[in-house]
Amino acid sequence: MSMWWFITTLAITAFICNSPVYAYDNNPLQDICVAVNDSQAAVFVNGKICKDPKFATANDFFASGLNVSGIVVPAIGGAAKFVDVDNMPGLNTLGISTGRVDLDPQRIVPFHIHPRATELITVLEGIFYVGFLLPDPANFFKSRLISKILYPGDVFVNPIGLIHFQYNVGKKKAVYLAAFNSQKPELIIIPNSIFASNPPIMDDVLSQGFQLSKTQIAELRRKFS
Repeated sequence: MSMWWFITTLAITAFICNSPVYAYDNNPLQDICVAVNDSQAAVFVNGKICKDPKFATANDFFASGLNVSGIVVPAIGGAAKFVDVDNMPGLNTLGISTGRVDLDPQRIVPFHIHPRATELITVLEGIFYVGFLLPDPANFFKSRLISKILYPGDVFVNPIGLIHFQYNVGKKKAVYLAAFNSQKPELIIIPNSIFASNPPIMDDVLSQGFQLSKTQIAELRRKFS
């Protein structure tokens, strides 16, 4: 009797675990994917088309240059360099990428999110004030700040999809490495996305949304455009 019960339980468990009702989608690697009823349409879903494995080489799985700063980004007073599927093809489908950010003293990587990845940062040089905003389940109009001062060798994680920042509080250049659990984590800078959208969001919407005058909205548009 006990053996029959064991076999029955095992069969039910196997059915539930493999049932389509419990299936889930992988995180999308593109921002939108509009459905079309066209069998001839090109397909682009969650990644890039794969090379025939017999043509793969070591260079597909290699990148260099993270020992030096990357492309200068005047708006943040620093430089950035990322290694993702676009410049290391072997990352396709592996769900990982990395990057380096250099910040001048008293400059910030502004409030931003990575919609498809958790970010793990490791400080190499300097002193950073970092943090992310955790939604308050008791009051969706508020959030809780999780923040920390980091020194060389310190590691901090920003959970997927949460607003976060990195600020160089020191008097010298600061550098960190970032690791992402996505081959294409995406970067959305909150202020620029809101005040420099194309086409622009209506002034009335921004004015009410931020409780600011239209003159103040115009000034923010000028700063972030």
